Amino acid sequence: MKKGIGVSKGYAVGKAYVIDTDAALRFQKTAENPAAEADRLTKAMELSKKQIEEIVKKAREKLDAKNAEIIESHLNFIDDPALTGEAFHRIKQESVTAEQALSDVTRTLYDTFSAFEDGYMKERAADIKDVGSRILRNLTGQSGEINFAGLPAGTVLFAHDLKPSDTAQIDREKVSALVTETGGETSHTAILAKALDIPAVVGCRDILADVRGGDTVIVDGVSGEVLVRPDTALIKKYRALEKRFSQKKEDGKRTVGAKIRSGDGRQILVAANIGGIKDIEAALKNGAEGVGLFRTEFLYMNRTSMPTEEEQFRIYRQAAELLDGRPLTIRTLDIGGDKSLPYLPMDKESNPFLGLRAIRLCLRNPGLFQTQLRAILRASAFGNIQIMFPMISCMEELGRAKGALNTCKLQLEQEGVRFCPSIPTGMMIEIPSAALTAEEFAKQVDFFSIGTNDLTQYTLAADRMNESISDLYNPLHPAVLRLIRMTISAAHQSGIPCCLCGELASNERAVPLLLEYGLDEFSVSPGMIAETRSTLLRCIGT
Repeated sequence: MKKGIGVSKGYAVGKAYVIDTDAALRFQKTAENPAAEADRLTKAMELSKKQIEEIVKKAREKLDAKNAEIIESHLNFIDDPALTGEAFHRIKQESVTAEQALSDVTRTLYDTFSAFEDGYMKERAADIKDVGSRILRNLTGQSGEINFAGLPAGTVLFAHDLKPSDTAQIDREKVSALVTETGGETSHTAILAKALDIPAVVGCRDILADVRGGDTVIVDGVSGEVLVRPDTALIKKYRALEKRFSQKKEDGKRTVGAKIRSGDGRQILVAANIGGIKDIEAALKNGAEGVGLFRTEFLYMNRTSMPTEEEQFRIYRQAAELLDGRPLTIRTLDIGGDKSLPYLPMDKESNPFLGLRAIRLCLRNPGLFQTQLRAILRASAFGNIQIMFPMISCMEELGRAKGALNTCKLQLEQEGVRFCPSIPTGMMIEIPSAALTAEEFAKQVDFFSIGTNDLTQYTLAADRMNESISDLYNPLHPAVLRLIRMTISAAHQSGIPCCLCGELASNERAVPLLLEYGLDEFSVSPGMIAETRSTLLRCIGT
């Protein structure tokens, strides 16, 4: 048994198909005619563009716009001066073949981006490798694609790393699970596996040394375990889990529209965590009663400049109108730690998760912060919008954040712009200091939202992105559960609701405990809404 990081929940029993994405390509190094080599590189780039455009088209049909945009961003890399521009330069200056120039530049850029501590920047290394590999294979006459067409149903894909363009072409009717040796919670494999709604385990080190094509395998996307050549008893056990998991999702879908109430009559909401407009459709289809977390940082990524107030206003307004009166909780920008922006200068930090991120970054950049706050306030005139501040650690930070919000309210009032003056304002509880002083914070806000992903890593001093200590990252640790219970209790003492928007909200083992603690709202990924509703109804006994 091997253990990695379960990034897309579910169970699968199937046959292994091992992808050798790093097969050696043989080519000449020196060129007799640099001009001809430059021409060959140009043609390979054009072919690669056409291939990517076709993949994007398929991805939009099978996935959603956000995930298709991940692949579409590769078109920008093809013309990037740092990649192909540098390759052209080396062909001319060093008289090397197009293959040699591109291979050298791709390797250098990949190593550079892989060395970043920032998780988002690390993932850009996968984009560079994907694009470079595609152009290189087209140069050598090999297909830039892996042929998934002939795979039988029930196939489990194994690879050292799956390229984004590979995962976007996967047929969910044939591929039942994904396993890679590398990657983390923000990897492309994780994002696309969730969109495809199939189990996935990443960061499963050295798994390729144990598995062979055709082996019977089990993938547990909940625990992150991968079992190779299991015995009959284990296969029977996981077939039952697979069937039960599928049934729970179907049961949950049948409850769409039904109100969930606890034994003492409290209404319990199941909301969605989203990264953009396209997630709302899937969330509502699965029974979401609102959005408990709009991760606005995705609006700032994969672009070369800050989104304007008008751009943000249009997006927030559209989201509110799509929800048609259901609550929309917008978290202000949470950049830093594992996410950064190429156009926002940030000093290199030895420990970015404990550094200048989220509300700290926003308070240091008042122009950036006020632009977003103004956009949210303007959108609040068109729907049921709430504002939520992330990573609050002390009362001073909350006071400054609320002060910035009040400044924006005053500006809009003086400009005669409509907004909701009583817009509910809340905060994330994701730092132990905030949980331990929750009683004081509860008197200053309209709601709490517990972010268990960060609360767990800060409480246990276990980096959730670090594959080597993934066994220490345990959101069900007694210390974490105690902080959660304290936070919910403090919220209710002050008469405000408490939501939980981390992965724990959809954890089958955690749901009964959270119900017992009195949690008011469970906010989960769109693909987990139906299952979470089903689990809640089963726990309540309805």
